Amino acid sequence: MIRHTTALIMISCMLLTACGTTDETTPESTKSSNGSVTSTQEQQNEPAATGTGETPTTDSPSSTDSNSNQESPGDDETSSTEKEETDNTPGSQAAEVNIKKTYYMNANYYIKPNDKTSESKVVLLTFDDGPKEEKMINGLIDTLDKHDAKAIFFVNGYRVKSHPELLEIIHERGQIVGNHAWDHEDLKKMSTTAAAKQVTDVQNIVKETIGVEPQFFRPPFGSGNDALKATVKKNGMLYMTWSNGSLDWDKSTKNKPDKVIQNVMDQLNPGSNILMHELPWTVEALDELLTKLEQKGYTFVNPRSIELEAR
Repeated sequence: MIRHTTALIMISCMLLTACGTTDETTPESTKSSNGSVTSTQEQQNEPAATGTGETPTTDSPSSTDSNSNQESPGDDETSSTEKEETDNTPGSQAAEVNIKKTYYMNANYYIKPNDKTSESKVVLLTFDDGPKEEKMINGLIDTLDKHDAKAIFFVNGYRVKSHPELLEIIHERGQIVGNHAWDHEDLKKMSTTAAAKQVTDVQNIVKETIGVEPQFFRPPFGSGNDALKATVKKNGMLYMTWSNGSLDWDKSTKNKPDKVIQNVMDQLNPGSNILMHELPWTVEALDELLTKLEQKGYTFVNPRSIELEAR
């Protein structure tokens, strides 16, 4: 009887001990590395990872101090605005390469659609002989922005060398830089070697300044030859003159914005390649000119959508 009683007592003790051990750790809670206890259910209810590498934000400004490997909220987050700014920084070619080539230039320097799906009633806007002055450049680009238009700014190398910051404005504001030779001289009268240097020196200084090379070339005075065209092609550019001259450079048009507008409208045709310059009266004329073009049903072709081979 005593042995039986003793056995029962021992079995009871063993059962009590087992129950006590089970109560010490429950499946509802786990211990974190910093000693705090976090509910397993709470962990399961946390937002799932987004796949972007973002870390959950917290209200505590010093929350990242407890873990040296954790980035602060925002360090790994890039807003859409920041991404756009990154794409437009000097050296970025994002805007240059992401646009489909839907237009080409013909032998008479008109811009034509590749097929019937693209609008034919377009004009190409260009400005030569810069970069000259910040006020004029920003004035032209302000108007271009107002009309959601892009233009080619054909620059001379000696001007870029004197004022590289002006070239940066053109590029950073989303407009297109073209090559207009180093000096504003007649390349047709130069040796092949000298003319080629006029082209390549501009390619080099533009790339050094904004990180990309021009894709369009216009010879000063529209004067060139086959050797020059071969050099331009070798440098990956489209050679062009123009098909619609605003005559804003002529003394008959000086300080007469109305004449600039009338000259362009008198020569207007679908695909017109319009030659203008960085001049005060052209800046003044541009808004009304673009408005008149729009009223006639014209849109402004993005130079980046033009093939770099004429046909």
